[in-house]
Amino acid sequence: MIKYTEAFIKEMPKSDLHLHLDGSLRIPTLIEMAKKNNIKMPSYTEEGLRELVFKSHYANLGEYLHGFQYTCAALRDLENIERVAYELAIDNQKENVIYIEPRFAPQLMMDADSGLTMEAVMTAAYKGFEKAKKEYNSHPEVVNGSRPDFNYGIISCAMRKFGPKGYSPYYTNFYKMMEFSREKEVLKEGALQMVKAVVKLRDEKDYPIVSIDLAGQEDGYPPGIFKDVYAYAHKNFMHKTVHAGEAYGAESIFQAITECYADRIGHGYYLFDENKITDGTISDKKKYISELISYVADKRTTIEVCLTSNLQTNPEIKDLKNHNFKHMLANRMSVSICTDNRLVSDTTVSREFQLAVDNFDIPLKHLKDIVAYGFKKSFYHGQYIDKRNWAKKVVQHFDKVAKKHGFADV
Repeated sequence: MIKYTEAFIKEMPKSDLHLHLDGSLRIPTLIEMAKKNNIKMPSYTEEGLRELVFKSHYANLGEYLHGFQYTCAALRDLENIERVAYELAIDNQKENVIYIEPRFAPQLMMDADSGLTMEAVMTAAYKGFEKAKKEYNSHPEVVNGSRPDFNYGIISCAMRKFGPKGYSPYYTNFYKMMEFSREKEVLKEGALQMVKAVVKLRDEKDYPIVSIDLAGQEDGYPPGIFKDVYAYAHKNFMHKTVHAGEAYGAESIFQAITECYADRIGHGYYLFDENKITDGTISDKKKYISELISYVADKRTTIEVCLTSNLQTNPEIKDLKNHNFKHMLANRMSVSICTDNRLVSDTTVSREFQLAVDNFDIPLKHLKDIVAYGFKKSFYHGQYIDKRNWAKKVVQHFDKVAKKHGFADV
């Protein structure tokens, strides 16, 4: 088992394909914004928030998600959205993460009475990311080609579940408008409004909105409910990822791929767990899982792996070596190492890679493949030929960094 150095892991080019904007603020920034916007929080010090909200360990997914009420409140402000987007890009660039696909649910931030329309929210995020991109790509080593350029794509999330109040001003008003509809009809229509809006913004403004996602409570709200939403995205050449297999079993992943045309799967942790299958028509669970694993691997449907986040939301894992990432590696699946939430999980891409190589046997060639998947399976904003050439440069840069750190012949 190779011992990769922290210096090598930090310097090698990396991506983050599963990165929530509203879960990845800097704590000092959040505190400053909370004070400015009169947001009530349990503490206004970094130490206090680390102790009470953004912990190293959580009892369950509910506790893990508790802090989003504060971050989402702070992001109902256009200046704050732009600032957080800019800072997130900068934080990634500092550890050689040169491609990110930050995702967020714009409807959680929207409030028409305060000017927080879909277009305004997406424009603010775009301005922040674009500013950081232009600054980075103007560096001499990027201009002269000795270092790959930085790129990003925005993923817009639909929420699996929201209620008549307490989620956001937009969702509260939306629920009132749909008062004669059943819950799942309301949820589906909310998601459809989101995808129609972002397709329009992408086409008319040329914003790099590269994909849609489905986030929130998975159990009880399977991907199939939203198949019409994903069909609309599919017919409009929009990429698609789905949170699946995070809190529900293999059926969720199957639905995401077959009914929602998912190009990638967020988490996919319970793909391998027979006990999570609840469909009574599946008589041979072992065979079902085996066939699904092979199908996902053969299609090269990339799984967005978030090690720390899974440990925090699934305490039964206990030790990282028990993580189902080992099965993903053994089945040579297409995987990408991601953070999920830099703030809530108190992590970085470098730390996630270090955890992976310290706990699992990953030869250099396989590590290179994992790095490459993060770029080749990205939802790059632009033409395929441009993405292909850019990814090739990134992989060549990986080889150069590996040689510099003495790993070229490992």
